Amino acid sequence: MGRKATIFTGQWADMPLETVCQKMSEFGYDGLELACWGDHFDVFKAAASTAYCDEKRALLEKYGLGVWAISNHLAGQLICDPNFDSRSDGFAPAECAGNAEAKRAWAVKSMKAAAQAAKNLGVKVVNGFTGSPIWHMLYSFPPVAPQTIEDGYKYFAEMFNPIMDEFGKCGVKFALEVHPTEIAFDIVTAKRTLDAIGNREEFGFNFDPSHLHWQMVDPVRFIEEFPNRIYHVHIKDAALTLDGKSGILASHLDFNQNGRGWNFRSPGHGQVNFEEIMRALNTINYTGPLSVEWEDCGMEREYGAADACKFVRKIDFAPSNVQFDAAF
Repeated sequence: MGRKATIFTGQWADMPLETVCQKMSEFGYDGLELACWGDHFDVFKAAASTAYCDEKRALLEKYGLGVWAISNHLAGQLICDPNFDSRSDGFAPAECAGNAEAKRAWAVKSMKAAAQAAKNLGVKVVNGFTGSPIWHMLYSFPPVAPQTIEDGYKYFAEMFNPIMDEFGKCGVKFALEVHPTEIAFDIVTAKRTLDAIGNREEFGFNFDPSHLHWQMVDPVRFIEEFPNRIYHVHIKDAALTLDGKSGILASHLDFNQNGRGWNFRSPGHGQVNFEEIMRALNTINYTGPLSVEWEDCGMEREYGAADACKFVRKIDFAPSNVQFDAAF
């Protein structure tokens, strides 16, 4: 169909952006989905300076690449999370470490800046996370009162409505990557999230089938349920590796560790049915990028990124404009 094949730079933020540009151009990608960390894209600089954005675009264009989305996942995670431990200290400036509210305040500023940064860069979508004040209560023991869950969605709306106001002013959309640990992690919670925020147009989804597949949620059903809210698409695969001893909660085992119940896989090397996903995306007339989020602890990443680009080209097909039996 000719959708743009891009790759998310989040898993490559240990490399200078120019190195990533050179490699991904050689692998055959059309562009990059820029991570808002490392030296790849600074939302505060971009919000304040169109010259900074021009420099980033010029760098990409030097290697024949474009950009159609930026991604501010790490800051987003801090907005609604309790931030009660040190795991997320590295997501914010060092001076915020250990201070939950300082991390949150910085994150809100970062996400608001991301809207202006995207506008200055000339892109229409910011992907990211929201965090969740209630994810840690997923298993209801000690018992969780229904009002506590309702309060969690209200808190999300209180935090994100002012942010979405900024997105609206800038003509930019926010695409939540539906994902465990977020306020929306499956179809039921995605509907509840939209309801909580008043179904406002600025808020939609970054569709990533891998996170749905390992939870045993049908990715195609997700597209069918939210045909007007798919603002961006990640191409990432996953495989359930249940052996009768482990479950989908992963048993506190690291990715690719023996006995783990599921793993991410390089696109085309897992169990996600991309054929049906492409048909569903054609049905809703999605024409945005197909962006590889490359995560596979069992495969060398440069081989994987090159292989993934070829896979995206292979699966991307246009819908028919004629009935096959029209000539009968």
